Amino acid sequence: MERLTGPDRAGRTVDAFASGIAVVAALGADGRPAGLVCRSFASLSLEPALVLLCVDGDAAGWPAVRAAGRFAVSILAEEQRALCEALDGPAAPDADPFAGFGWQASASGAVRVTGALATADCVLDTVHETGDHHLVTARVLALAAREGGSPLLSFRSDYVTGAFG
Repeated sequence: MERLTGPDRAGRTVDAFASGIAVVAALGADGRPAGLVCRSFASLSLEPALVLLCVDGDAAGWPAVRAAGRFAVSILAEEQRALCEALDGPAAPDADPFAGFGWQASASGAVRVTGALATADCVLDTVHETGDHHLVTARVLALAAREGGSPLLSFRSDYVTGAFG
């Protein structure tokens, strides 16, 4: 086994862990959806219902999502790769990465991605700025899941899919 050190190699090591991909989105101050891709999402507590996210502090949609204080986490299905790519790349000024993709706003201002495997409407609890990412905890307001479908996954810096029982 090769010994890995440094940021590039640390990234390679972490990329060996397959993870689901979610979109974290809210309505921005301009009334348009703002969002970002999140590859680190987990349940933190069942009572009270809390979730944990690690978000890139430089993600174009993070300032709007953070300012909104309420957002949805939409767990992406394998057929939603194009939305992931639209949100994951560098944002052009005044670009709408949600253009052409279905979404609904909840009463709380959370933006749910149409066709996602599951969604969690959340209210921001805490943000810890840690290195180049922010460790975010949020209180869950509502949950929904659809029947069927397979997840979009990230593995070794690429998208992968798989059928699950």
